[in-house]
Amino acid sequence: MLRGLRRRWAAYRYRFVPWLALNLRRQRRTLRYVPESSQDKIIPDEAVLETLLRAFAALFASDLGRQAPVLAARPEIGRKYGEPEPGRCEEAARGPQEVLFQALGFGLARRHSSLPAAGTGVFLSRGGARRGAVVAMYPGTVYRKHEPIFFQSLGNPFIFRCIDGVLIDGNDKGLSRAVYRSCSRRDQLGPFQMSDVSWLTAAPQNPLAVGQYVNNCSYEKAANVCYQEFDVPSCFPVELKQYLPNIVYSHDIQSPLRCVVLVTLRDIKQGEELLSNYYTVIN
Repeated sequence: MLRGLRRRWAAYRYRFVPWLALNLRRQRRTLRYVPESSQDKIIPDEAVLETLLRAFAALFASDLGRQAPVLAARPEIGRKYGEPEPGRCEEAARGPQEVLFQALGFGLARRHSSLPAAGTGVFLSRGGARRGAVVAMYPGTVYRKHEPIFFQSLGNPFIFRCIDGVLIDGNDKGLSRAVYRSCSRRDQLGPFQMSDVSWLTAAPQNPLAVGQYVNNCSYEKAANVCYQEFDVPSCFPVELKQYLPNIVYSHDIQSPLRCVVLVTLRDIKQGEELLSNYYTVIN
């Protein structure tokens, strides 16, 4: 029982304000300082958008056989990506991980973390990523400040807080899972899915959607990736929204969809674990 309580505390303490206040000075090596919230950008938003479009377009083009409803509703999309081969329902030879490797030059894998008692971690399983590359996304339901998240937050170590107070619930189990699925079905427009629900499974169609499993750095192992907030622009292609692993809790307020990507702070080689920084101090 005591061991179970210690595991829960280890996961929860990063959201317990008194503990944070007492430990900030002790955590100087793992702190990330940002001059002001408007400067919390490692790379320009245009670079984030370009990476997501390149990866999502490659995933879509590799899976045209299963996009028949979308292509029937918007034939010009088929001409944009190339028509699927007759009689072929899917391109079985290339899975999402292979497509990601061909598009961005790296692959990702979830396995036991290299940090003691850290549980699951995310590793660069193939290729390499240069400094300033988008290597993952933080999936989940997006909550604005006034929206209810109390019950979803109980015992939940996967809630990410943005600088402006927006919360992203990256838990793929329990009530959080049910809420995400419900919101995703609500926002579907005919054959067009506005979000990706496959990140809730062991085989996500968007391999980048594993950011919630990236562990915090330690004194021995410094952070090699950093969180960066990104608002999806209105011009984002509708056929590619099916790969976005985020959905708003309430769609009655018109605002851009908030996503969080993980950007490399240095070159990362094959076999390295992605380590982030749970502390961001805004001066």
